Amino acid sequence: MLSIFDNLRDITLASVTVRLVLAVICGGAIGIERAYKRRPAGFRTHILICLGAAMTTLTSQYLYLVMHYYTDMARLGAQVVAGIGFIGAGTIIVTRRQRVKGLTTAAGLWAAAIIGLTLGGGFYEGGFLATVMILIAELLFSKLEYRILDHVPEINLYIEYTDQSCLDDILKLYHEQKLNILNMQITRATGNEEHHACVIFTLRLHKHCRASDLIELVSSIPGVVSVEEL
Repeated sequence: MLSIFDNLRDITLASVTVRLVLAVICGGAIGIERAYKRRPAGFRTHILICLGAAMTTLTSQYLYLVMHYYTDMARLGAQVVAGIGFIGAGTIIVTRRQRVKGLTTAAGLWAAAIIGLTLGGGFYEGGFLATVMILIAELLFSKLEYRILDHVPEINLYIEYTDQSCLDDILKLYHEQKLNILNMQITRATGNEEHHACVIFTLRLHKHCRASDLIELVSSIPGVVSVEEL
């Protein structure tokens, strides 16, 4: 154990602040890595999960050490983790194009449940600090996440097109932009009787090519009906 943290091991306002700030930093670091690789659970999602888990432990310690409620400190976290999962799962959906949505919402519900337990146990300072940090993650950190996602090395594009010549023009554009095609899957466009084909590309971008610029270039090709990033 490092002696420099001895003063922060008790349940005090200073220790609570430090633990929650570290939860944001650690959760955010993991989330940035996931977001950089275009995984569904990204920057904000990991921050919310880490904050909620930290609050569970802090609340258990507060009830046992400060309030002197002689109970199993691990029981509180176990019940919350199992219970809130049913609600959070209801907000997660997989779209027709295999795109996962709702993970951040599910994490927010989970963290909010932890804060409710915290405030219910009389740990007001911790609940307030966690709420402020979650709001910061939702309102401010999203801008940072969008900046990161605009410079990712790999991207998945779903493109609906009209004929084979259009697909040839798309491949020509990739060649001109010096992009590597990691995978290409050609299927029939679902739920659309007018347009007959679609293609899903997995592309590796170079540092001078932004995802938003590439989508704009592909959309300008004659015959391209729609372009969507997965």
